[in-house]
Amino acid sequence: MEPVIHEEGAIIEYMQHQYLLGIDIGGTSVKLGLFTQTGQLVNKWSIPTDKSKKGAFIVRDIAASVREQLAAEGIKQTQCIGAGVGVPGFVDIENGCVDFAVNIGWKDYPIVDILSDSLGIPTAVDNDANLAAAGEYWQGAGVGAENIVLFTLGTGVGGGVIVKGDIVHGSSGMGGEVGHVTVIPEGGAPCNCHKTGCLETVASATGIVRLAKEQAEKHKQSLLYAKKEQETLTAKAVFEAAASGDSAAESVIDESIYYLGLAAANIANVLNPEKIVIGGGVAQAGEQLLAPLRRHYRTFALENVYNDTAFTLAELGNDAGVTGAAWLAKTYAAGKK
Repeated sequence: MEPVIHEEGAIIEYMQHQYLLGIDIGGTSVKLGLFTQTGQLVNKWSIPTDKSKKGAFIVRDIAASVREQLAAEGIKQTQCIGAGVGVPGFVDIENGCVDFAVNIGWKDYPIVDILSDSLGIPTAVDNDANLAAAGEYWQGAGVGAENIVLFTLGTGVGGGVIVKGDIVHGSSGMGGEVGHVTVIPEGGAPCNCHKTGCLETVASATGIVRLAKEQAEKHKQSLLYAKKEQETLTAKAVFEAAASGDSAAESVIDESIYYLGLAAANIANVLNPEKIVIGGGVAQAGEQLLAPLRRHYRTFALENVYNDTAFTLAELGNDAGVTGAAWLAKTYAAGKK
């Protein structure tokens, strides 16, 4: 029988002695975190991702590492009330199965059954981009909002959508694919999804570099051309060149952010979020990115939608995924939903 606890302070203390496990599986490493139920990080660590034999040993390594860390912290396994797992691939959340995760070699992999059996802890799984959004919602830039959209601008464009405090999955789990909103209907560059003209082709770091190379060939006196010839042309270099007044670089940044503003407004006109959060490596540009983004967003967003939306930079960085996985543990694996 559960103890009857009457004092608010005692309830909080009781909750602090129950823990959530967040697991963020990547192609190179697995990030793990132990959290209290209120979201306080107790410990975080990482282990290498063993992709040999189609990822057959990944869960074994996770389970061994978790047991070792719990013992080091003096925490009993029974005090861990749930585990959440983020995976870079297509996930069947209802059946706890990874349909396909090319980076780690999994196909039709029943991770929830295997990991929960290994650890003896209720477990839930979701796509890693969705959990990054959940992490920002729970403990990061989205705190205080019930409806947020996250754009993660890195090598590609990922993200997720939170509506009324829950992840939007859609009917087949493909909800929240913000990077594949079409922003160039005709004549756009090919995308990894086999479409053309996706947001990812112009707003990712890769897309910005592609646009910069095109501009460099047209403006051979520009800093972009010099960087291209030196093979040092990166998205960061494009922002730096724009900040120094290079007109070709300014044109690239404005074009890229124009499309980001268009996509953000189209999504916001449907969902009306309180916050749009921008993360990933490109977001390190800070206000140099946000200022033109607000301007282009205003062009396409309905007036009330524009007035109700706050743009903010992501706060959790590489910890967003593992934090969101702990939120998943709290929300689903521990039986809350």
